[in-house]
Amino acid sequence: MNLIRLTSCLSSLLCVISASPPNFVLLFADDLGFGDLGCFGHPSSLTPNLDRLAAGGLRFTDFYCTSPVCSPSRASLLTGRYQTRSGVYPGVLYPGSIGGLPLNETTIAEVLKPLGYATAAMGKWHLGLGANGTFLPTRQGFDQYLGIPYSHDMGPCHNLTCFPPDVKCFGFCDLGTVTVPLMHNEVIKQQPVDFLDLERAYSDFATNFIASSASKKQPFFLYYPSHHTHYPQYAGPGAAGHSLRGPFGDALMEMDNTIGNLMATLEQTGVINNTLVFFTSDNGPELMRRARGGSAGLLKCGKGTTYEGGMREPGIAYWPGTIKPGVTHEMASTLDILPTFAALAGAKLPPVMLDGVDMMDILFNQGKSKREAMMFYPVDPTEQYGLFAIRFGKYKAHFYTQGATHSSSTPDPDCPAIATLKPHDPPLIFDLEDDPSENYPLSLKDHPHVQAVLEEIMKVKADFEATMVFGQSQVSKGTDPALEPCCNPECSPQPSCCHC
Repeated sequence: MNLIRLTSCLSSLLCVISASPPNFVLLFADDLGFGDLGCFGHPSSLTPNLDRLAAGGLRFTDFYCTSPVCSPSRASLLTGRYQTRSGVYPGVLYPGSIGGLPLNETTIAEVLKPLGYATAAMGKWHLGLGANGTFLPTRQGFDQYLGIPYSHDMGPCHNLTCFPPDVKCFGFCDLGTVTVPLMHNEVIKQQPVDFLDLERAYSDFATNFIASSASKKQPFFLYYPSHHTHYPQYAGPGAAGHSLRGPFGDALMEMDNTIGNLMATLEQTGVINNTLVFFTSDNGPELMRRARGGSAGLLKCGKGTTYEGGMREPGIAYWPGTIKPGVTHEMASTLDILPTFAALAGAKLPPVMLDGVDMMDILFNQGKSKREAMMFYPVDPTEQYGLFAIRFGKYKAHFYTQGATHSSSTPDPDCPAIATLKPHDPPLIFDLEDDPSENYPLSLKDHPHVQAVLEEIMKVKADFEATMVFGQSQVSKGTDPALEPCCNPECSPQPSCCHC
């Protein structure tokens, strides 16, 4: 064990001694709400594998993403930095986006590779494609990649099959662009992707990667950003029609089945006791899809908003024999995964401003979080408005509130897009332990102690914003149809001829 790793172990009050560096499996759901899993209270979700991880591991009740939409949230997860620093904002990247996650940003895979880790990603990348695959995972520290390089609704889907035997996808998805491709490393393997076979392909890919790494006694990092449960839902024969929640439940069950296959492979290869498995999601549920959009449980609003329903996510950490089963109410974030993996592996942190903190004391001692606060940026952050909200301890202060199209259809008038931008001075303050649904703001008149809390929050806000340097917006670089992936680039007319 090297000096860096020994120091990390001592500082966490628990030295995780193993014959080899630990393996890491990072599971990342898509548009999954705080209330969607059986182990987080949903009465009809069938997620037995995730439920087993939660029962045998540590379940987080106060775990946060950094953005209420996909691309920025993924950028923060992989870099340990708010999306405003890397420039992955406003909104999301598209098939023809010119920009992507800048190559000078350091991902978890790039942190681990110098220590000899094998690295692989499978699923939804959504951090850019670019000219000649500039921003693909294979350019960002991953040895292997199998997946769709962006969201699977970013191509016409009305003629594609989402459920067997031939149930077409619900809706039209994005028209006027290429059908979604399945890529292996930097080569298009299939276009359009076969949704019914996709999760089987992912399971096979993961099995081969884990087995190969285990046979070489090589530590590994596997990143599985699932397409589930994003619209349009799909599921193959192993899950279609087997859930209690219709298409959404079938998609959720299929993701759970894939996770079950991963766990079985970890057991069969004998590495499960030296592997940290971490599960969470990128943002809250897309409530505009109604029953096909997921559930935030008792939390307010969902995707696209900085209310709790858009930003608080299920979190599960599992490492048999090392992490004791239990529940933690400590505050943590996707930002904290990179520093935690780095500390456990004995890796050097990137020489940049990081926003994450390591979670080892939470994981191994069910101790206190090093995280003092959580910052909330909207979908379209600007230096002019700055932070929309801050969670500080058990309190959350909203400086601005705004609804979103993604959260329309809910009866709460604060959630849909017609709830336009509203500044709050003084900010709305909620006690999230008493009122996690953010229904009852605390008045300074009736709760005079809140004044001291507000003063602390304002200081935290000023200190944080003084360190924030907005990176050049990658999304604002625009799109170029010539960058859309086509398996037959010389064909005509595009994009309709891009089939193989």
